Formats: sequence, C-alpha cells, structure tokens
Amino acid sequence: MIAPPYFSIPPAGYGGIEVVVADLVDALVDRGHEVTLVGTGCHATRAQRFIATCATGPADQLGEVMPELVHAARADAILARLDADVIHDHTLAGPLTARGRLTPTIVTAHGVVSGDRGEFYRALGGTVRLVAISDAQRATAPDLPWSATVYNAIRAETFPFLADKQEYALFLGRFHPEKAPHLAIDAARASGLPIILAGKCSEPVEVDYFAAEIKPRIGADVTIVGVAGPAAKRALLAKAACLLFPIVWEEPFGLVLIEAMACGTPVVAFRRGAVSELVVHGQTGIIVDHPAELADGIAQARRLDPAVCRKHVETGFSVEVMASGYEAVYQQALGTLSWPPVTANGRAA
Repeated sequence: MIAPPYFSIPPAGYGGIEVVVADLVDALVDRGHEVTLVGTGCHATRAQRFIATCATGPADQLGEVMPELVHAARADAILARLDADVIHDHTLAGPLTARGRLTPTIVTAHGVVSGDRGEFYRALGGTVRLVAISDAQRATAPDLPWSATVYNAIRAETFPFLADKQEYALFLGRFHPEKAPHLAIDAARASGLPIILAGKCSEPVEVDYFAAEIKPRIGADVTIVGVAGPAAKRALLAKAACLLFPIVWEEPFGLVLIEAMACGTPVVAFRRGAVSELVVHGQTGIIVDHPAELADGIAQARRLDPAVCRKHVETGFSVEVMASGYEAVYQQALGTLSWPPVTANGRAA
C-alpha cells in the first residue's frame, strides 16, 4: 500500500486520502491480509510492516511536484526488494514506475481525471488498473481504462451520533475558491443561523481567497477555527444543525459529506461532482442547483431525521464495504476472480 508523501498515516489534521488509506489498511489486516505500508513519517495502522521514504512528510509542499517524484523513486526502490502479490498506489507520480513491473499495480485516482491529469492516466495505458472513487469522476473521463469504482469509506462508529443539534451551520474544508465557503457564509446568514468555518488556509491561492472573499464577510455570526483535528472535527460535525458543501467544481468524492451524515448531521450541497451519489436528497440532505436556494435548503435539512443520515453511512459507506470492493479488484488482477468484479456501490465495473 503506497500512501501519498505529505502526511503521516492517519493524519493528525488535514489529509482525507491518508484517512482512507489508514482505514483500508486496517480493514485488510482484519480480513487476513498481510499489508506492507509505504509512506512518510510515522503510522498508527495495523499494517504488519511500515517503510518510510523520509522521516517527516513535506506537508508545507503539498501539491508540489518534487515531493511526489522523490517519494515515487524511493518507493520504487522499496518495492523492488519486496515480494508483494499486489501493489496498491494512492499517489500521483508513483504509477510512472509500474511499466515493466511483473506485480500488478492498482491505482486509485483520488483527484481530477480531466485535462492534463487525464492525459497522464491515458499515457499509462495498460500498465496499471485504474480505480475510480465515484461514477461522477469516471464520467469526466469515460475513455480511461477503468477497472472498477470503489467508494471511499469511514468507520462510522468513530463518529459521535447526536440527534439534538445546536444552532449553527458548519463549513469544513479548504478555504479555496473551488470549495466556495463564502457562499456558505451568505447562505447561513440568509437563513438566520450563525456559521462556524474550519479548514486549511495555507497555500497562496487559499490565503488570497480568504482575504478577498472571507475576511470582508466576517461578523458576529461567523466563527473561524482553522484546521480541526480528529476530535475537534467530530465534535463540530456532531453538534452542527447542518453541513454546508457549496462546491463549484466537479469534486470526485467529498469525504466530509459521509463524515457529517455519520454524525446524524444532514448536508446542504450543490449538485456537483459526486454529491448526488453520496447524499439522498430529502432524506440525508438537500441538494440544490443555485446559491439562492441554499438558505431554504438549510431550513429543509433541519427537518430531516438524523438517524436516517447515520444509517445511510453505516449501510453504504462502511470500511468493510470498501475493503471488499478492493479485494475484488486485487483478486481480478491476480486472475483469481472472474471479470468484471462487483464494485463497492453494488454494481459491476
């Protein structure tokens, strides 16, 4: 299992991919697999073996090219010494080393697959087996050699369930134009609810966006808390009247959506990316198409049953379901399962 290079596994704060990798490792070990985890820094998983490519992950270089390339080169040298049956790579640059390798390489595409990144995956050809994290992601590049769709997952039991909510809306995510937290502030204000915003704001684009769009909107009804660690994040999600997810791009998943619903907290989101696959409109959240509809969506969401939200995650987005989906991909790659495998959302690839 090859993790991205920036954070430990699991991360202390920001790091959605790292959370998924940690849970997948533990679930595979629980199911009887022997897992070697390759990452950076340290880990707190049940992997039987952990090999670090560097002592500390370069978190301050998130998104830059060189950390990915260095990590991929070092991971390739590590893989050459291992007697692995299957390699599962969650990085961007790592798949470049798969060509000519006898061991099958599974690659989960955690980000966008259009534009230059789509061309990258096309250039890999048949050297890897590409797994999508949503059907919406696949739809943006349907010609790529997809092997399966396997949804990300969480351990719902690690998220507190609260039926009685407090009087605030929540935004949890990066302070980035694509995430549009300024629309969350406007919607909460229009609905009469105060709002708490928690998230990362460190990259130049995030700092500039915060200064231009968030700072002018800050008032008595707006609280900024910065990056929320695992405990703080869970407390914020569980107590919130609703989670606002006003994305303005085709986000391929959105882990915070299932984290909120696991806490019994309904979601109000735009119909973009994978939102319609993760949220059941009128049951676990309200999906809208325009910013002017967000405030009314908040009012509607507050009437939804928190228990339905929780059950939806426990049934469809459990770590066990995710691990089973990846097991099918691994088995097919090894020729021990007839094609096509059943995906984690219950349908063939």
